[in-house]
Amino acid sequence: MLASDQTNLDDVLAPVNRAKGLPNAHYVSEEVFQKEKQDVLFDNWSGIGFGKDVPEPGDAQPVDHLGMPLLIVRDKDGSIGVFQNTCRHRGMILVEQPKKITGAIRCPYHSWCYALNGDLKSTPHVGGPGHNTHEDIKRSELGLIRVRSHVWRDVIFVNVSGTAPEFADYASDLLGRWKEFDQPMVAGGATSSFKLDVKTNWKLAVENFCESYHLPWIHPGLNTYSRLEDHYHIELPLAYSGQGTLVYRQLEGETGAKFPDFEKLSNKWDEGAEYIALYPNVLFGVHRDHAFAIILEPVAIDQTTEHIEIYYPPAERDMERSEELKQANSKQWKEVFEEDIFVVEGMQRGRHGQFFDGGKFSPAMDSPTHNFHHWVATQMSAAPTSD
Repeated sequence: MLASDQTNLDDVLAPVNRAKGLPNAHYVSEEVFQKEKQDVLFDNWSGIGFGKDVPEPGDAQPVDHLGMPLLIVRDKDGSIGVFQNTCRHRGMILVEQPKKITGAIRCPYHSWCYALNGDLKSTPHVGGPGHNTHEDIKRSELGLIRVRSHVWRDVIFVNVSGTAPEFADYASDLLGRWKEFDQPMVAGGATSSFKLDVKTNWKLAVENFCESYHLPWIHPGLNTYSRLEDHYHIELPLAYSGQGTLVYRQLEGETGAKFPDFEKLSNKWDEGAEYIALYPNVLFGVHRDHAFAIILEPVAIDQTTEHIEIYYPPAERDMERSEELKQANSKQWKEVFEEDIFVVEGMQRGRHGQFFDGGKFSPAMDSPTHNFHHWVATQMSAAPTSD
């Protein structure tokens, strides 16, 4: 079993000037990973997908969420629902690939059929050949298991356990902070959608995103105009953390073209931008003329897929040479995100150093990262111990 000093979280819960980071076991132990799956990811609001991937009624997207089969469905009224992707009869997976459902969600095994809202609608031959009903099969009680969900900034969040506060309460401070951006935005299309497969624990991707300390050495191009001293910390205990910049520079095309701004923004955003990790696994960025969202999919304890989508104000659709500018913006962001890969992969390998004690935080530079570690520690209410 695990050594007690590799699961003891007392030092993590200390103030940043005295705290240590999460012990190695939280990055390399399968036992801790399984506990974290429940306590950190299933018990909170985790991101699993994007609304833009199910744009029309009947669109269905299967998702593997840490081994749990889920199904995202756009209903006839335009709302998005998330269900366990499992037939109530014999547990068959209902939808294997993204598809358009023109009639009902039909189980490929015995053809039990469900409406887009999850209601069980038909049960062929359930009472014997030619008899589609049975007194002991109560359709009203056998609809698909709905998983609690919420959509914000096109990210589909789920709370698998059903025990988290309402999303509006869970993310209330961030919703207020970015209220100006509570307006329509459109996905940038194929060139603005990409993913990165990274050999690291998902938490290291959060930690790296939260802080600007690494900017001068890891992002030299970005640092030429957005220097370390141009950044500020963002953090709210038990909720989120990140960084902001005071010198955001809009991308310009060869003819001086720029993306249109989101409407009625305050002066703060003329040259400001913010990058925030909403715990546990969604990373957001907002700027005057575009935004992005990154869902961190924990594929395994040492493997993470970063699903990245870039969004624009609706007026972008009407501007000339829009696609060319979007390609340049996507290329620029992808290069920045790729520059971080060797860092988070290197930290993952470093967590196998058995004498690493979680690390010493810089009180001046690492408080956003410590804020995240502290939050994880509070969620891991009963860390595994040796016996």
